[in-house]
Amino acid sequence: MSSSEKSPSSGLKPFTAMLRREFAGYFRTPLAYVFLAVFNAFAVSLAFFVGGLYESGVASLDRFFLYHPWLWAFLAPAAGARLWAEERRQGTIELLLTWPITVWQAALGKFLAAWLFLACALLMTVPVALTVGWLGDPDWGVIVSGYVGSLLCAGACLGIAAIASALTRSQVIAFVTGFLACFLLVLVGYGVFDELLAGVLGSGGVDEFRRLGLWRNLEPFTLGLVDARPAAYFLSVAFAGLGLSTIIVERR
Repeated sequence: MSSSEKSPSSGLKPFTAMLRREFAGYFRTPLAYVFLAVFNAFAVSLAFFVGGLYESGVASLDRFFLYHPWLWAFLAPAAGARLWAEERRQGTIELLLTWPITVWQAALGKFLAAWLFLACALLMTVPVALTVGWLGDPDWGVIVSGYVGSLLCAGACLGIAAIASALTRSQVIAFVTGFLACFLLVLVGYGVFDELLAGVLGSGGVDEFRRLGLWRNLEPFTLGLVDARPAAYFLSVAFAGLGLSTIIVERR
């Protein structure tokens, strides 16, 4: 039965069932725990050994959040690769669409489940914040703001990953495509990359292009500035990716 022949569900029960099914699916394989361990290992290592968080002598997590766009560029495509590619590879997408929900509800349930999985990875880094609080007297409002920005950045990377997953039935191809797209957005705003673009776009064009960078939009959150513009940017990328991936699935 196609999505046009089905009526929308009259309640939230099918949607919440889809959300629970997808979220639990991330923890049914050992690979999910490997991703969580890798994310936390790299997050802590980059903050303390590369960023010199302890040596700085400042009770702040700005050096911790500095590397989060790089981490999300890897983990978000890894989590988002299975959104649609796995369903198409196993041939279960037809069975999925027989649920009493629309394609859009199914896509939203899948997307939110993946975002919750990324939130779990971020939540596991809270001991880092507690360590900083034990060693000094940080501004907890700034730390909370940094976590909010990091979670929004994860959602933006997941939106890109959702598009890659909808375009192929191979999780490997979906992961590589999503990673490369997110990696380019991470590079935008860094000095070396800006210098390369300046020769093509000019200084004015680089200034406009720089606004698309993930780190440039995350930076205000790490300073405790909850600005509507970077928040709108992250949410726009996240839900634009969700919408476009859903349209691709419907058309196919």
